Amino acid sequence: MTDSPAYSAKAAAQEPFLGTMLELVRAYQAFSAYSEAGVRQYALTPAQFDVIATLGNTPGMSMGEIGEKTLITKGTLTGVVDRLEKKGFVLREVPPGDRRSVIVRLTAAGEALFEEVFPAQIQDLKQRFEQLEPSELELLRVLLSRLRQVF
Repeated sequence: MTDSPAYSAKAAAQEPFLGTMLELVRAYQAFSAYSEAGVRQYALTPAQFDVIATLGNTPGMSMGEIGEKTLITKGTLTGVVDRLEKKGFVLREVPPGDRRSVIVRLTAAGEALFEEVFPAQIQDLKQRFEQLEPSELELLRVLLSRLRQVF
């Protein structure tokens, strides 16, 4: 926010960063829609895929650890894990000696799903990202990291 009370809506609409912001939002929306279509083929939501992908190749994680490694809020995460549990892809275990803690891990069916969907999704996204030069990918990574730092 600017300190000037005379800053008008017209002046705000002329800010040079708005075009960049618009492209960032459009790029995210395009990526999100493309990625979502890929995981929906497996009857998963993006959040369910995120949990399956996060738990893959691990012995399991606490809900807190899953929340830290995904972009899923704590309130939403419980419902996502509930639905994955109903589908038979994850289970909750209480570790011996710590009844307050719950570990979520993939079941055999969840592991099989991870082995199928994760490589397919990565291969599909790889084909898209390979349309960029390695130097473009690195520049994009650096710029996105820098943008995150300013917020």
